[in-house]
Amino acid sequence: MNALWTAADALEATHGVTSCDWAATGVSIDTRTLQPGDLFVALKDLRDGHDFVKLALEKGAAAAMVTHRPADVGPDAPLLVVPDVLKGLEALGQAARARSKTRIIAITGSVGKTSTKEMLRTVLSRQGKCHAAEASYNNHWGVPLTLARMSADADYAVIEIGMSNPGEIAPLSQLTRPHVAMVTTVAAAHLAQFDSLDGIAAEKATIVDGLEPGGIAVLNGDIATSGLLQDRARAADAQIVLFGETTGDWRISDLRICQDVTVIAAGSPGHDYLFKLSVPGRHFALNAVGVLAVVAALGADPVAASLDLALWVPPAGRGTREIIQLDQASEFETLDLMDDAFNANPTSLAASLEVIAAGQPRDGVGRVAKGRRIAVLGDMLELGPDEVAMHQAMAQNPHLQQIDLVHCAGPLMRHLWQALPENQRGQWMPTAADLAARAARLVDAGDVVLVKGSKGSKIALVVDAIRKLGHRRPYA
Repeated sequence: MNALWTAADALEATHGVTSCDWAATGVSIDTRTLQPGDLFVALKDLRDGHDFVKLALEKGAAAAMVTHRPADVGPDAPLLVVPDVLKGLEALGQAARARSKTRIIAITGSVGKTSTKEMLRTVLSRQGKCHAAEASYNNHWGVPLTLARMSADADYAVIEIGMSNPGEIAPLSQLTRPHVAMVTTVAAAHLAQFDSLDGIAAEKATIVDGLEPGGIAVLNGDIATSGLLQDRARAADAQIVLFGETTGDWRISDLRICQDVTVIAAGSPGHDYLFKLSVPGRHFALNAVGVLAVVAALGADPVAASLDLALWVPPAGRGTREIIQLDQASEFETLDLMDDAFNANPTSLAASLEVIAAGQPRDGVGRVAKGRRIAVLGDMLELGPDEVAMHQAMAQNPHLQQIDLVHCAGPLMRHLWQALPENQRGQWMPTAADLAARAARLVDAGDVVLVKGSKGSKIALVVDAIRKLGHRRPYA
């Protein structure tokens, strides 16, 4: 395998000092996933990466980027010594971007960043060599790490950029220097750090600040804050392409959400598209149309991409569907589980509820004679001072009203649970762990089950508990 980083290249990028010659085929920040030949970057977070340099070298790391030689590492160890490891990683990312002719896409948004990144990875990988992070590496270390791992011969790279606080997106966009920047949507997420949706939109809009000259901004035209996004794009002298259901250059003309698939008819200047996704979901459909707009903006083939979108499936915890066979002796005693336990806000919850409302329970296969649509919900976090009202208001969501039973965990979800009519109330427990302990009483064969909440609510514990009730099978 060709070297991703030689010692000479890394020295030139970081202005560090190395103890010997070496060549690395990858970059790692975690000894648990490190592969032989990786350059280990000893970042300091909850743990100091310098404590793991010896282990990294024992596992076959080509070298380690450090600020000093750890006491348990020999003087002849292959080290790249820099003043600051994070800045060293940023320098590698910057150098990787500078040496590459790769067409770069940067994505941000309150909802759908990772799913859209994976859609783009799927379709662009069919049209060239595409680089993208294997996880949601979208923060101050994830973005430079993703860039540092990018080979110079990649045709496309998809970079996800996130934020928790003001001022985080623009520097990462300027490091990335994308040719195309996309904003999936602006929704009530991280409101604890922002005064309003406009404040969130203003931060998301800064993804255009790093656009290359002649760059293109692909923006959601449906949302109320679209004008703010467009104003920032104009100020950056970007070409603007809008997508949406009700407005835009790329627009959905018809949408059918079925139990297993979503069928989408969409139009763009000079072409109509009819394609499908292998999962149900209006939110997935909207982002898929945005993906086609991005593909066209890159100069790639959106017609081929529309066909290849059927190959995409959501990442784990973001709407993944699976079958749980509750009785090994009976292939019919199953439930349909939708794992959407990674993130939650009112917008994404509404989208997931629409999907589960379209699900088809099966009668006569479980203890309960009638199959049910069931939602298991954990707290939506970081919503700011109106968080209680936002939870209560979800009781009026028309898709939630089609759900037969709603189980809730957490102090915020208690407000939603209390706002439900008696016949819809399942169980409420103070924590997700408490609810997970009752998994066998929450669901039954024949049910269609959604589990959703913010990652910090730990509602994924309920997903794991339901899986342990039986045997997992792929959703088909």
